[in-house]
Amino acid sequence: MQIPVPNPKGFYMLRHKLLAATALIAAISFSSTVFAQDDAVVAKVDGVEIHKSDLEMAASSLGPQYQQLPDEQKQAAALSQVIDVKLLAKNATAEGLQNTDDFKKRLAFLQERELHNAYLRKSVFDAVKDEEVKARYEKEIASLPKEEEVHARHILVKTEEEAKDIIKQLDEGKDFIELAKAKSEDSSKSDGGDLGYFTKGRMVPEFEESAFTLEKGAYTKTPVKSQFGFHVIKVEDKREAAPPAFEQVEPQVRQLVMQEKYSALLEKAKAEQKVEITDEALKKAYEDATKEQQQQ
Repeated sequence: MQIPVPNPKGFYMLRHKLLAATALIAAISFSSTVFAQDDAVVAKVDGVEIHKSDLEMAASSLGPQYQQLPDEQKQAAALSQVIDVKLLAKNATAEGLQNTDDFKKRLAFLQERELHNAYLRKSVFDAVKDEEVKARYEKEIASLPKEEEVHARHILVKTEEEAKDIIKQLDEGKDFIELAKAKSEDSSKSDGGDLGYFTKGRMVPEFEESAFTLEKGAYTKTPVKSQFGFHVIKVEDKREAAPPAFEQVEPQVRQLVMQEKYSALLEKAKAEQKVEITDEALKKAYEDATKEQQQQ
């Protein structure tokens, strides 16, 4: 059984913050649709035109299962939705449902939500500059602690006796890579037991303790027991772990910048406008949720 080879730890230290930003922005970006410049008529329902822009709006609201479809099928699903809506909306209008209090409340909420989204497009999505994203990345990287990583190989066997015999052969001058190819029961044997570079916290404790104790070029003089069996470990190299490349995390960092802009807009609006929650239980739940979000 092969011990997993990790990515640099710097990525994982950024991951929680970036995932929080991704979740927030994904939740509010669904309506950021760019309408077609050529807004052609694609269908009619009882003489009422359906345009490409109508399909784009409908496509943005389709469920996740539709987003994986080929464009042609997604467009067909969007068209089906628009046609269904127009067919029954006309019936609803004929019955006067647009004049009910319930409909007016829903319409007012939808209007405010779309104004919220339009403001986000203007003040958040379209306002983020490339240099802001790069600067935020550099700030995050600068805050990461320096960390060592090692490049190790290992030979995995079932018994302690087998491991001791391998160490004896290494002491006699046998090549580690050739012994790994011949003796190891790990899937890395074809690569001479190569596990690549890894940082602390990515391997099982017994293996990690030995690997980080060894000097460059040294191998374990006694077998290392873990849940997988008995290991003979050799450290090929030690170095400072490199941070994740900008290209690797640029989309998530961009969303982090968006989240910060969004939070700043909300804080400014809350300072300018009075928010009152009269239900005490709901007020506490709201405040707790707000604190938790701010701590992410």
